[in-house]
Amino acid sequence: MSSSVGIGTYRRYRAQSAQVNELDPLLIWPAVLLLLISLVMVFSASIAVAEAGKYSAYDPYFFVRRQAMFLGAGVVVSAILFQVEMETWQRISHWLFVLGVVLLIAVLIPHVGREVNGARRWIPMPFANLQPSELMKLFVVLYGAAYAVRKLAYMESFRHAFLPMAGVIAVVGSLLLLEPDFGAFVVIVAIGFGILFLGGINGRLFFSLGGVLIGAFALIIWLSPYRRARILAYLDPWQDPLGKGYQLSHSLIAFGRGELFGTGLGTSVEKLHYLPEAHTDFLLAVIGEELGLMGVAVVIGLFALIVHRAFVIGKQAMLLDRLYASLVAQGIGIWIGFQAFINMGVNVGLLPTKGLTLPLMSFGGSGILANCIALAILLRVDWENRQLMRGQS
Repeated sequence: MSSSVGIGTYRRYRAQSAQVNELDPLLIWPAVLLLLISLVMVFSASIAVAEAGKYSAYDPYFFVRRQAMFLGAGVVVSAILFQVEMETWQRISHWLFVLGVVLLIAVLIPHVGREVNGARRWIPMPFANLQPSELMKLFVVLYGAAYAVRKLAYMESFRHAFLPMAGVIAVVGSLLLLEPDFGAFVVIVAIGFGILFLGGINGRLFFSLGGVLIGAFALIIWLSPYRRARILAYLDPWQDPLGKGYQLSHSLIAFGRGELFGTGLGTSVEKLHYLPEAHTDFLLAVIGEELGLMGVAVVIGLFALIVHRAFVIGKQAMLLDRLYASLVAQGIGIWIGFQAFINMGVNVGLLPTKGLTLPLMSFGGSGILANCIALAILLRVDWENRQLMRGQS
């Protein structure tokens, strides 16, 4: 009896080991490295804020301890969700999207959503704050891919292909603008319409409507005084370095101090209450100051490799006639790549200041959890691709 149990356990262990060995190392290792770097840099960037006692009761390890907890939870949840087949994700995608909309509505309800610095983006939970917009990015990837598959025969039609998706995005965007969270809105629009483009929507229609969309973004910015002020400050932060240009000017100072190889790990001056949100939105600036251009280049290279592998995996799925899996993989690549690009652009002054975190790195439970789940789904697409190719060989 005990012998048969031992043999069964051994076989399960061998099966799990074989499953792990079939995962893409060029996707796993860059992600692992970014998550490990995030622990180190969040600790470095948050010590001064944690010791000030505003959030942490004067505990210098407050943020890194929570980041490690978020990362551990993300890994556990991802390991579980990796077992879910892509067919299941496709089947429940619309229910997940509905859940995301419900959470976006709930966060706007007084005494349900939590307001911080004039924005209502979080729902208090027992151990952390839930940010629905982070989960919504994942849900839009899953729902958008399923939508494109359903509408495959109508991709040339404005009324049947584009208009329903535009309406869905408009609803989500309206809720996000009420928080307000314009940065998340931009990312979700990019994900939704990027998936439509990859799904085969008429190119002329897509680019024509893209122009309309850019005009709409410009109008939203122009009609909002604080967004307009951010744009003007971004164009010349040194015109008002102690006011509207304060955050960007100190980010640029951090990069300037770092030069090629940085001032050394833990030696940033800007994180000492000069650069706001150093452990969240402006983590890259601290990396630039402490690790220099070379450290920033490593981070950019790791992100580039993850995005590249996402599109390669998506292309493989397409060749295997797995359209939904292909669009999900490439949608995850669009999400991570586009959000990382915006965050980096904001940090170095190429883009207006937006409240967007650096994926896989910035402090935050909802973001880390959503990113880890997205990577688990991407690895699942790759694993299923390998099983199919093995069966065909």
